[in-house]
Amino acid sequence: MMNKISAVFGSHVFSDQDMRERLPKAVYKSLRATIDKGEPLDVSIADSVAAAMKEWAMELGATHYTHWFQPLTETTAEKHDSFVSTVGDGGVILQFTGKELIKAEPDASSFPSGGLRETCSARGYTAWDCTSPAFVKNTAEGTCILCIPAAFTSYTGESLDYKTPLLRSMDAINKEALKALKMFGNTTATKVTASVGPEQEYFLIDKDKFAQRTDLKMCGRTLFGSMPPKGQELDDQYFGAIKDKIAEYMTELNEELWKFGILAKTQHNEVAPAQHELAPIFSTTNVATDQNHLVMATMKKVAAKHNLECLLYEKPFAGVNGSGKHNNWSISTDDGENLIDPGKEPEKNLQFQFFLAAVLAAVDNNAELLRLSASSAGNDHRLGANEAPPAIISAYLGEQLEDIVNQIIEKGEATSSLKGKKYVSGASTLPTFTMDATDRNRTSPFAFTGNKFEFRMVGSTQSIAFPMMVLNTIVADQLKKMTEELEKADDFEAAVKKMVRELLTEHQRIIFNGNGYSDEWVAEAERRGLPNIKCMVDAVPYLATDKNVSIFEGLGVMNKAELQARADVMLENYGKKINIEALTMIEMANEEIIPAVMSYQAELAKGASEIKALGIEPTVQVSLLNTISEKLSELKQATVALEELVAKAADYEEDVQKWAKYYHDVVFVAFDAVRKPADELEKELPKGAWPFPTYEQLLFEQ
Repeated sequence: MMNKISAVFGSHVFSDQDMRERLPKAVYKSLRATIDKGEPLDVSIADSVAAAMKEWAMELGATHYTHWFQPLTETTAEKHDSFVSTVGDGGVILQFTGKELIKAEPDASSFPSGGLRETCSARGYTAWDCTSPAFVKNTAEGTCILCIPAAFTSYTGESLDYKTPLLRSMDAINKEALKALKMFGNTTATKVTASVGPEQEYFLIDKDKFAQRTDLKMCGRTLFGSMPPKGQELDDQYFGAIKDKIAEYMTELNEELWKFGILAKTQHNEVAPAQHELAPIFSTTNVATDQNHLVMATMKKVAAKHNLECLLYEKPFAGVNGSGKHNNWSISTDDGENLIDPGKEPEKNLQFQFFLAAVLAAVDNNAELLRLSASSAGNDHRLGANEAPPAIISAYLGEQLEDIVNQIIEKGEATSSLKGKKYVSGASTLPTFTMDATDRNRTSPFAFTGNKFEFRMVGSTQSIAFPMMVLNTIVADQLKKMTEELEKADDFEAAVKKMVRELLTEHQRIIFNGNGYSDEWVAEAERRGLPNIKCMVDAVPYLATDKNVSIFEGLGVMNKAELQARADVMLENYGKKINIEALTMIEMANEEIIPAVMSYQAELAKGASEIKALGIEPTVQVSLLNTISEKLSELKQATVALEELVAKAADYEEDVQKWAKYYHDVVFVAFDAVRKPADELEKELPKGAWPFPTYEQLLFEQ
């Protein structure tokens, strides 16, 4: 098995080893300098790299190439071009030039742009991101494609993607963290890199049953469905034995991911029925982002081969837990030092205390922005719903670090730290070991977990590029403020201690180690002055405020036009999604549920009439008929009302903020009035009479 894994792992990635073996030494050295040290890309080496990349890809069967990029949607984009080119005598050759490697030109007006591009202004460019390795993938149709990770920009120079600002934010945190490290005497580090390991939650259901649900096909989530007698209340799904069919799926999924060099380290059943999780090893944030997109696409592709459907939506089923994407974030130097690692004696580790204070201050000062970064129509169903972190931004530090923080605030410095206790089982055959110095907290949106922070709010369908870009940027901004102040200090150590104490005192309000699901915490957070933004529509306006424009422009991450464009795209996307859900709900009610109920109603009435003809009072049948008629009437009225509300949305289209707000406050709120009688009718009808698979069938029949 080890030989098999070794042979497969990274086989579809143009890896460092491939580059070393296939590129001239000078070309390889130049390319590595860009990848490792952030030096400007030498475009003169592009032809050599392109030729080697093409030969490698063709050995795997590739016939086409594409710039693989991340527009402002929830997925990736690609346009396939063949290696085939014509020659003067009418023949063909296979070629891939440096120019084609470096740049491509997709239509920029056909992607979300937030007004940066008009429909008539189509030109846009994709640019090769050499820091993320190219890879080869096979399409379902059998075409083999060389995929070149790329950034996407408009003809006017603004970014139209998630990757470009992410790369800029990585440059920003590298620059500001290095400046701070030099002050602490670190002269060996030449680069600081933000890394992340995104845990991915997902559901697997039967593909044939999925095909019978219009809501799942159109919206990614169910709009109707009553809870079965059993849900997740027994906690028997979590970490439970994996079904053979699901295990076979996971085995093939791992093998496919290994080809892309993605080490899927952990897999297990999650809390909800039919829910599972995959966790990879850490990578730099841009590579991790690319890999996570590959993970999601591969999950769906492999599922289809097993007659399964992979659901990545944040809340596909009401009444059971939804899915998130926990992002384990840290920053490290190229000489191997994790700047978020407290070490064995955190009370003496002034550099760690400095970076800890910077992160906490950044998170507290920019809580609205961080909340926005995890916002989507789907994630609104999770945040604050006692299954995911609350919408209130707080930070869990654990007992050890909270004690150190308290010492610093009270005395100016820490002199001791709590240590892990010995585990003694009381059973002679069980081992004794040292436990961690701190517990874990699954209710915190931003939790310290030993040597990293886990940003737990991100939704399962989201690209991690946006939340990681925001986190990198706000931390870089805080580091910049701190180093600029320290540059003026006569006594560096005394100034750092004073600064750390002041920052921890000021931002202690976001430290919370308790139960984030409790009502008491909501009240306490309000008392502390922490924002509690309930929905995406209310979060979006914070993106392009003067304060945030100053932060992003000051670090060269995004300009005001790019920020405003993303705000508009988010609002427009929200309104469109709720509109699709509303139209789907109306269609299912009118064309599936109501006809099915009426058919059963007619059958029931006929039976009642036949029983009455025998001289027997059809009491049960009449009672059931009355109940069904009442709920059917309620359903039809609510459906008509929803249709009218959707039609009125056109009145707000000129103002995207008001338009999205209308969909949230009015249209979305009306969903419950349609769903409630429909779900009650489902309980009254025989399973065979209901027009599509129920929750019981979807969640427990894989």
